[in-house]
Amino acid sequence: MLRFLRDYQMKKNIFSAILVCGALLICIACAGVSSPTASTDNSGTSSGTSGDSSSGGSSGGSGSGGSSHSTFNNLHSQDGWTGYALLPPSYAICVSCVSTGPEDTWSMTQNVRVPSQTGNSAKFEIGGTTPYSDVLWNQHLIGDLSSQGLPDAGRSLNPSLHNFTYDVNFYGDNLETSQALEFDVNQFVNGRSLIWGHECRIGGGHEWDIWDNVAQKWHATGIACNPASKAWNHLVIQVQRTSSDQLLFQSITLNGTTNILNYSEPSTTSDWYGVTINYQMDGNYTQQSYAVYLDKLNFRYW
Repeated sequence: MLRFLRDYQMKKNIFSAILVCGALLICIACAGVSSPTASTDNSGTSSGTSGDSSSGGSSGGSGSGGSSHSTFNNLHSQDGWTGYALLPPSYAICVSCVSTGPEDTWSMTQNVRVPSQTGNSAKFEIGGTTPYSDVLWNQHLIGDLSSQGLPDAGRSLNPSLHNFTYDVNFYGDNLETSQALEFDVNQFVNGRSLIWGHECRIGGGHEWDIWDNVAQKWHATGIACNPASKAWNHLVIQVQRTSSDQLLFQSITLNGTTNILNYSEPSTTSDWYGVTINYQMDGNYTQQSYAVYLDKLNFRYW
């Protein structure tokens, strides 16, 4: 336990970022660097990503618009997901790692019929030989590198967005093999970086943590996180960017139980532009392989 707590604290104090330029991937393990995928996590530590979309309705097959908000529907079945290995002790993106391992293995399989809620779930798997290794999946929604047809070339959509909802259903045969599951919303706008990181520490204590953008570490919320194995769990995360570009963590709803956070913190500087979401799976002390299925992954923005 002492070794775990020591390693856990070390991991929480590391922040890694990615700059993507065409096919080039450069890892930067320092703070204050803007990036579409900011990651700081493993075995109960977290990674951040920004999520965002347009106020007038999203384009492409995944989006639907409304008078007050727009939604990217069923993102788990969309193109644009990229997986990255995060290895101890730095937990920076491993540019030499491949999905077949051996240190960290991962895969994503779409169009899974069983188990599913829609007949079309996505299966995410992690394994490998290095204990406490993680896998981060990132999806660029709006702005730079958009996979959803919303590059926002005029840079008018992203600044208009202040509210985001990450809504997903997830299933695992044995979720207790997971050290943590992470769900992040990220927005890079007005020269600021806003990373609403949320992680459910399963092996690390069955509690929700949220990400401190300035101190670059996790904060325990005191809110229990006990997802059920062999059942579908429904998660809804609500966040907001305030008029002064601060992060407001509003609420976490798991399986119908809503916990209000109303926790605000400052943003940090960034020269990147856009909105992304992350989904991350953390390996445990034996790096025991496990799978989690996602379905009905919808992202709302306005």
